[in-house]
Amino acid sequence: MFKNVEELRSYRLECKKALANENKKIVICGGAGCVSKGANKVYDKLIALMQEKGVKYTVKLEKCSDDERIRVTKSGCHGFCEVGPLVRIEPQGWLYIKVTEADCEEIIDKTMAKGECIDRLCYSENGVVYKEKKEVPFYKKQTRVSLDNCDKIDATSIEEYLARDGYTAFEKALTELTSEQIVNEITESGLRGRGGGGFPTGRKWGQVARQKNFPKYVVCNGDEGDPGAFMDRSVMEDDPHRMLEGMMIAGVATGANFGYIYVRAEYPLAVARLKNAIAKAEELGLLGDNILGTNFSFHMHISRGAGAFVCGEGSALTASIEGKRGMPRVKPPRTVEHGLFDKPTVLNNVETFANVADIINKGAAWYKSIGPEKSPGTKTFALTGNIKNAGLIEVPMGTTLREVIFDIGGGMRDGGKFKAVQIGGPSGGCLTEEHLDLPLDFDSLKKAGAIIGSGGLVVMDEKTCMVEVARFFMNFTQNESCGKCVPCREGTRRMLEILERIVAGEGRDGDIELLQELGEMISDMALCGLGKTAAGPVLSTIKYFRNEYEAHIYDKKCPAGECQKLKSIVIDPELCKGCSKCSRICPVGAISGKIKEPFVIDQSKCIKCGSCVDSCAFKAIKEI
Repeated sequence: MFKNVEELRSYRLECKKALANENKKIVICGGAGCVSKGANKVYDKLIALMQEKGVKYTVKLEKCSDDERIRVTKSGCHGFCEVGPLVRIEPQGWLYIKVTEADCEEIIDKTMAKGECIDRLCYSENGVVYKEKKEVPFYKKQTRVSLDNCDKIDATSIEEYLARDGYTAFEKALTELTSEQIVNEITESGLRGRGGGGFPTGRKWGQVARQKNFPKYVVCNGDEGDPGAFMDRSVMEDDPHRMLEGMMIAGVATGANFGYIYVRAEYPLAVARLKNAIAKAEELGLLGDNILGTNFSFHMHISRGAGAFVCGEGSALTASIEGKRGMPRVKPPRTVEHGLFDKPTVLNNVETFANVADIINKGAAWYKSIGPEKSPGTKTFALTGNIKNAGLIEVPMGTTLREVIFDIGGGMRDGGKFKAVQIGGPSGGCLTEEHLDLPLDFDSLKKAGAIIGSGGLVVMDEKTCMVEVARFFMNFTQNESCGKCVPCREGTRRMLEILERIVAGEGRDGDIELLQELGEMISDMALCGLGKTAAGPVLSTIKYFRNEYEAHIYDKKCPAGECQKLKSIVIDPELCKGCSKCSRICPVGAISGKIKEPFVIDQSKCIKCGSCVDSCAFKAIKEI
């Protein structure tokens, strides 16, 4: 345990020297995407082959005078999930994609022994082979701040975090800066909350710092309930100390002595990594009483949620930590005055805290140099859907949607045509082709009727039914409504019923107008942020794709061909050979005819199961 700052600095210097001594390194992505594709097997195979071949290696950061020793380590998510498992070779910075166990021997014999790059394992596009990770189009336009360490360090090692200047910002805040100076630096940086609301972080910290009621609390929202979102998860799993350091600095700035991390129980690895990080920090004396010989004490706790989406809302989250049912309350009073245990509370999300250390170390001016003036810094996004390069990205605020989807994401999968993107999850809205050059920042998106939210980006092509998209998100929101207020509880239920009728081919004249009326009522009258934004996906899809709603209601057709109950299955008489196989396989007897003559389908009986389509050897049966 470090008794003072000098001991911490001395130990950090040892860690930095150990990192500098590493000559050769194989870094295997340990993110969930790569692990699901076999990254752990690649790691185990590399270790087994090195033992078999007598190659000198190590798996931990350690002082080593033998320049031939190879470090084999797992890092966090590299982001490029689409082409995993990913393996990076250092010091060259080469990136190998889709690595399998069969490639491991060649990596050892050719790359590590001879220093030769294996071109077939490198990313290529239009005949160009990209050896270095930084040159790969997916990475080239990114700027990593909160995710900077995720693909570099072993998340279980506090030594690696220290070797990369970890806890220097906390040390500075604790010993060199006053509370007011810390708050001013965060305020001047323009950092805004990355949980979706975009509230100025410095202003929130300043409000808590001025409160005279003690004790005070720092709470990190790691709930991340949006479908398809995994940005905060990556930080908690892959670089937990960065988040902890941000929370500890907030504690120094506001006079808080207790920190709570609210993380969903569905993130067991994140919980394990956070527990390990807290234990290591306590062991070294970075958490606990009288930290580094000062009069500042800070204790960290983990609170696991049960996956309720509404607990992403501040007052519902704090109620859940207290052991109560997670339900929002009327505001004011605000969390900064009466938050956790009715005491002043700083509440920010994972990504917000992950930006703090760099701001303290590098200064507000550095941070403001990234992105637009009113929304500086970077933003992480989970890029999913009908896109070539799905994965986790971090770009400067103000980057356009076109750059994200086509330059970083590589465009649409399977040659599809871009149709829309759902941004901000169930609380967000739909953006279309006319918004491709829209800067992704808080103010620009607000003007377009959308929000950044936590950072989910679901990209859709022309085969996507926008009415079904609206139904999907409304179903999610309705299920997640806590039920406390009538507008959200009953309004979302009614909207879902209407949308389900429409996609089932039972839409009625006036449904569109009723959806708009209900959506506007819920937005105006709901108690919390969940309810106020619940109708966003429906209202935005009606605004930009009203013709699809009308086609479903009046023509009983789904233009995208996605809604099963609006499909018609027909037999082409010119292709039908009259073999009768389709009639024999039909579970409801909807197909009839004579042998060697074209068969027909009774549409009133057909349940559109598709069995006949799959069974026809002559491709005579089609869905239209």
